[in-house]
Amino acid sequence: MKKYSTQPGHRFPFGATFDSKGTNFSVWGRFATHVELLLYEAPDSPTPFQVIELDREVNRTFYAWHVYVEGLAPGTFYGWRMDGPGDTRSTGLRFDKEKVLLDPWARAVTHELWDRRRACLPGNNGAFSMRSIVLDDDYDWKGDVPLNHPMEHAIIYEMHVGGFTRHPTSHVAHPGTFAGVIEKIPYLKALGVTDVELMPVMAFDEQDVPEGVASRGLRNYWGYSTHSFFSPHPGYTVSPEKGTHCQEFRDLVKALHQAGIGVILDVVLNHTSEGGEGGPTINFKGMANPGFYHLDPNDRRIYRDYTGCGNTVNCNNPIVSQFLADCLEYWVQEMHVDGFRFDLASVLVRDQNGAPMYFAPTPWRIEFSNILANTTIIAEAWDAAGLYQVGDFPGFRWAEWNGQYRDVIRRFVRGDRGLIGAVASRVSGSSDLYEREGRVPSSSINFVTCHDGFSLYDLVSYNEKHNEANGEDNRDGNNDNLSSNSGAEGETNDPNILSLRNQQAKNFMAILLLSQGVPMILAGDEVLRTQRGNNNCYCQDNELSWLDWTLTEKNREMLGFVTKMIAFRKRHPCLMRKDFLTGKKKEKSYFPDVTWHGTKLNEPLWHDSDAQILAYTLGRQREKEEDLHIVFNMSDHGVEMPLPSLSGCVWHRAVDTGQLSSGDIFEPSDQPRIKESFYRVSSHSIVVFESRNLS
Repeated sequence: MKKYSTQPGHRFPFGATFDSKGTNFSVWGRFATHVELLLYEAPDSPTPFQVIELDREVNRTFYAWHVYVEGLAPGTFYGWRMDGPGDTRSTGLRFDKEKVLLDPWARAVTHELWDRRRACLPGNNGAFSMRSIVLDDDYDWKGDVPLNHPMEHAIIYEMHVGGFTRHPTSHVAHPGTFAGVIEKIPYLKALGVTDVELMPVMAFDEQDVPEGVASRGLRNYWGYSTHSFFSPHPGYTVSPEKGTHCQEFRDLVKALHQAGIGVILDVVLNHTSEGGEGGPTINFKGMANPGFYHLDPNDRRIYRDYTGCGNTVNCNNPIVSQFLADCLEYWVQEMHVDGFRFDLASVLVRDQNGAPMYFAPTPWRIEFSNILANTTIIAEAWDAAGLYQVGDFPGFRWAEWNGQYRDVIRRFVRGDRGLIGAVASRVSGSSDLYEREGRVPSSSINFVTCHDGFSLYDLVSYNEKHNEANGEDNRDGNNDNLSSNSGAEGETNDPNILSLRNQQAKNFMAILLLSQGVPMILAGDEVLRTQRGNNNCYCQDNELSWLDWTLTEKNREMLGFVTKMIAFRKRHPCLMRKDFLTGKKKEKSYFPDVTWHGTKLNEPLWHDSDAQILAYTLGRQREKEEDLHIVFNMSDHGVEMPLPSLSGCVWHRAVDTGQLSSGDIFEPSDQPRIKESFYRVSSHSIVVFESRNLS
């Protein structure tokens, strides 16, 4: 192999930057005393073809080490080695001069040789390390830009890139990849969702699972184990050895945008795959351990763990905050993504000592970034150490996963009593959580299910979790799922139980899509995908987690119901309000924006501890829009419910989950007219009426 000549290089930008004459490398290493750049011919080359030693006097500026390699072209694989002071207990530094490190700013990485176990041991792992790749980052977007559609109009679809098409029934050319998702865009468009929220697509360690789980042949499937924040995950690409990561991801974004669908990334900035003291050295540990992670001040070998994953990123350290902001801005500027959902986002507000701050630099930096100004930003507003901030996450334009919405609606649908006031608050946008800070209904991301927990069908089919397949003796996963098995645990052939399960699944979807705020649907729930009671499929990269595409036909009635409910929501601006309900009447509207009822008109059952019935009327937002009257009956018996009187209009039935599939939801032109002043609402049912002019 050719040996390349070098020049001193520049400290900015970090990472590997190719120009027409060579490649500049720069990496952060404030405390390093000796740094080497290793160049490899291929992703599986056991040894480098050239080792470039950097001179402290020539190749170091402030905290950056840099070198320019003349003539070095894209497609070259590389890594770093660093040496420096020891005494980890007092300094927190973990230099290992033999360890090959990934570039934290790498735009693409490969993991062909990766051996996590060896990386946990001291000494040379060069023959088993991951590699960074030099890229020519040019791409023809053909005029594509982020969509930036209004947040209040969003309908989010949370999906796993791999699991969406890995099942053999997907019949795509490249299952489990970004390219595979492109082939299924017509399905997403037909369903009617406006945005996909992709579970982690930044490069992660598939080997990051407990030893007992790994011994069963299982691996990290969900991807909440990031190590390279600028690189798309190589496992989702068709040709990772060619460094096509960015191109393939951009192809997906561009194709989704052409279909009018935005892209939200689920990002894991709170911890990395390097784990705790016994975890592997991949990049940050070997370069900037005491700055990048929260360490115990009394013994800096020990990692403070606010995430439940072994370590916690020190998000408000200045260099780390800059790194995270650069990362997000890169994905918006260079990858055209439309937004981010932040896993365990409360970690972002912790100071250097782990205490929460309202004016934490990193979340406010994200809020006020000009580059991120039009992006969606969503916080999972809690962490694993007890910090719970739903309704209180710092900032004004942050939306939040509304865990209180999930819990109240689950309890209500399964039949818990006395929740009427709480249900009304949740379906009207959770003003009790957000209005006092000047936030809006779209601050609430409403969901009933997500990747973490039961799928929708399992929520109505299991009382208890069944995670034995994970190899942790059913100890993992949430023990309290607020679920109901509808009369039998798991699989059954009882037609009455199966009918109730389908009806309850429709109830959940109907409430979700009738609520103010932003609905989020878990991929596969629209076709009743099951995980057989497993509520923690983080390690199940198999048919237990994958979407079985035969369900689109087997459960086509549920798919049709969800598709029509999405279309129903889109037809009604009164379900997608920019501001909170007031109970006041708008000009040219027959009804106030909301009127609450119980079994009698204008008499909601706020203080009835046994109540399971809520009704309300939504006044139209626009002159040509219909008024809506909505009834929730989660009791075990049918109820004759009064309908509000109309002047010059009549009520038509749009939705009734208590009816057979042929009558559970209607297109506007087919809705049956209601001639009486009462309507019988079946047990465990939701009914929605639209007003129509008599003419």
